Amino acid sequence: MHENRTVYPQKKAQLYQQLQELPKKYKVMALVRMEKVRSSQLLPLRKKFLGQVEVISIKDKVAKKALSTLSIPGLQKLVESLTGQCVLMFTNMSPFKLNVLLGKNKVMMYARGGDIASIDVIVPAKNTGIAPGPMLTEFKEAGIPTKIDQGTIWILKDSTPVKKGQPVPEKLATLLQKLDIKTVEAGILLDTAIEDGIQYKKEELIIDLEQYRNLFAQAHQEAVSLSIEAAYITADNIKQVLAKAAQGSRSVAIEAGYMTDETKEQVLQRANARAQAVASKAKGYTPA
Repeated sequence: MHENRTVYPQKKAQLYQQLQELPKKYKVMALVRMEKVRSSQLLPLRKKFLGQVEVISIKDKVAKKALSTLSIPGLQKLVESLTGQCVLMFTNMSPFKLNVLLGKNKVMMYARGGDIASIDVIVPAKNTGIAPGPMLTEFKEAGIPTKIDQGTIWILKDSTPVKKGQPVPEKLATLLQKLDIKTVEAGILLDTAIEDGIQYKKEELIIDLEQYRNLFAQAHQEAVSLSIEAAYITADNIKQVLAKAAQGSRSVAIEAGYMTDETKEQVLQRANARAQAVASKAKGYTPA
């Protein structure tokens, strides 16, 4: 019905124009699927990355039409991934760094029925300000002790209806929202990204920082050990290299019986031990 129209709603026209310009302005374009992402998560991210990342919520048809006209290397591969409600992010930072930063900037959200609690769900004792009525049944079903005082529902003591890692029942999720208790930690991760014509898939963009930190620490230790063994002096290993050389020199001096203030005790002890060994083989020898 709309295939041949030439006039489009202003909002769609502006979005189309943005999607024509942004891929030329930034070197990285990344896609986030909205299936498990709530729109309320995007607002703090827009503020957090203001000036660094441009976040655009799009419909796949508009995006495909706008992006398919551009001849940017790798872009068509990303266009093929556009299905349903998506968010596009444009930036000049590495897609790997962007994904790490997104993972760190998690927010607490209200749980929906069936969501897994990220923390122990603690309902504190307080005046809820809620008038008595059907809500009393919801408190009772959740195992939260209450009383009615001064025309409102009071929670008598702290309670933990759901532990970390357990699903939040639908009725409890509604109750927690009314009590302004957020129990689900939510973050955003990239689904795919392109940089310099190269497309990175979701699994390729995930970096285990702790693993890499341990690998770098191990590599550093091995490099230091090798440099000490090779006597390759640097500002970081000079003390260990000199200590190793000094120890080697003492060992050679002791083995050769070379007397110095530092080696005389070991040289004499070694000579005495040898003398005792020789004497023990002599006939009729009695140790002193």
